[in-house]
Amino acid sequence: MSAKTVWTILVAVLAGAAVGFILANSINRSELSNLRAENERLKSATPASDPKNELTEEEINTTIAQADSKPGDFDTQRNVGLAIYRYGAMKQDEKIVRNSVKILERATKLRPDDYDVILSLGNAYFDVGYFSKDNEALSNARTFYGKALASKPDNPDVMTDLGLTYFLQTPPDYENAVAEFKKSLDKNPKHEKALQYIVQALARQNKSAEASEYLTRLRTVNPKNQSIEELTSMLSGSQPAG
Repeated sequence: MSAKTVWTILVAVLAGAAVGFILANSINRSELSNLRAENERLKSATPASDPKNELTEEEINTTIAQADSKPGDFDTQRNVGLAIYRYGAMKQDEKIVRNSVKILERATKLRPDDYDVILSLGNAYFDVGYFSKDNEALSNARTFYGKALASKPDNPDVMTDLGLTYFLQTPPDYENAVAEFKKSLDKNPKHEKALQYIVQALARQNKSAEASEYLTRLRTVNPKNQSIEELTSMLSGSQPAG
């Protein structure tokens, strides 16, 4: 495959809708099934899903080497870093995502205020932290999500993902997770992902009454949300806060 073709595939991924390969549900099996189904839908909608458009490890490494050869060129670091991250996220390949981190780190050092780089770097660290159960990576994700929110403070998606860095760390920090989920819901009361996770976080704190209130809200927002049954079961096993 020519270098031009390799870059064409990466640009197609960069331009398309990308999912972080962990939108992060370590517990809820029904939600995880939904995420996998959505990931398959997105893959089928992009040119990279065609077997003829799959990139080999050698081709990916060659593209990464192009960025490595121009460490002071912001545009190269940004474009390659974003494309490699999104390709790795779409393919659910942690190794590729890890490779994107070093490129995006160079990009953000060259231009610390580029929002897309900041957010993608947060997402990349988040993905690594989830799959490796790596608290340091989750902490790094938290740092870059904080920078993203400093630039665009009204993004409930980023607030929710920030909350998830606390929810997923070992041991979990449910207090801070809930605080971030509530900020997200202040911006968007119908944010399903924030509603799903705040129910889980509160249930694990044995705050079943408050968790039930948010579960009711989730039912109102989307009665067909596939996590409702499992969240209801979780709450039935939790104890009221003392």
